[in-house]
Amino acid sequence: MQQNSTLAPASVKVSEVHKLMGNRFELTVIAPDESVGAEWIAAGVEEISRIERMLTTFSDTSETYAVNEQAGIAPVKVSSEFLHLVKRAANISVLTQGAFDLSYGSIDKRFWNFDQQMTTLPDPAEARKKVALINYRNVVVDEINHTVFLKERGMRIGFGGIGKGYAAEMAKLVLIEKGAKGGVVNASGDLTTWGNQADGSPWTIGIANPNAAEQVFSSLDISNNSVATSGNYEKFVVIGGKKYSHTIDPKTGMPVTGIKSVTIICPNAEMADAMATPVTIMGISAGLYLVNQLKGMACIIVDDNNKIHTSKNIHII
Repeated sequence: MQQNSTLAPASVKVSEVHKLMGNRFELTVIAPDESVGAEWIAAGVEEISRIERMLTTFSDTSETYAVNEQAGIAPVKVSSEFLHLVKRAANISVLTQGAFDLSYGSIDKRFWNFDQQMTTLPDPAEARKKVALINYRNVVVDEINHTVFLKERGMRIGFGGIGKGYAAEMAKLVLIEKGAKGGVVNASGDLTTWGNQADGSPWTIGIANPNAAEQVFSSLDISNNSVATSGNYEKFVVIGGKKYSHTIDPKTGMPVTGIKSVTIICPNAEMADAMATPVTIMGISAGLYLVNQLKGMACIIVDDNNKIHTSKNIHII
């Protein structure tokens, strides 16, 4: 006589949260079982950790540290991976006319602390002095000799505007290579997805409400796409009744106003991460004009009056 048996599911969703690159990373995969999923996620975590070791400014063994230490002195031999990431960042700087700038690292964060003690804005003339070293044109990439050189003493590069997205994208590739047919790598809101959930439905992502970050402003069903959001709800001050974002315009050295949040949707997490802040800096008209020229990219902007502005390929119902 045949006995009834409960069949195990063909696949399960496995998720883990890790503190990496100073941020909360949540890695989710669709795997045959829990143990395989955990094994795959461990490989993704190691990939993110490897990238962190390469890009961090807090360790004297990183390639970023080496380049910054030799600013104005000598070119530094770097890995192909590092060199090409710097080159892609330079291309985004050109694309955004300097609104994205890898050399923002020379900003003195004590000058823009955005805490409760900040009751007045910095003097505009002093602010311009502070950002004098920010100039992506002075980041020299030599592909023949595999070197990166910062032309001016005191210049510093940093990957805060692109590093999380790059790490998420690279971790995704590792997880796909391991066999994960679907998953999400979420780097504190900058995330990339592929495939579908265990039941075949697409991944649903929530966009934070710029007036209440713990609430979902909107949701999207996506697959094989990436999303990044830059919002002034993360860190800001109110001076004279006006809200100033922690996002600094690298040209003026002053905080950005007028926009509560920018969400970029495109196939690549690195690009989504890198574009969210410069669109905020460029402003609504210029930012949307740029996004509308870029194939496969979409954008949602919420201004200070809670009005929603979107690129041509987004339709809010």
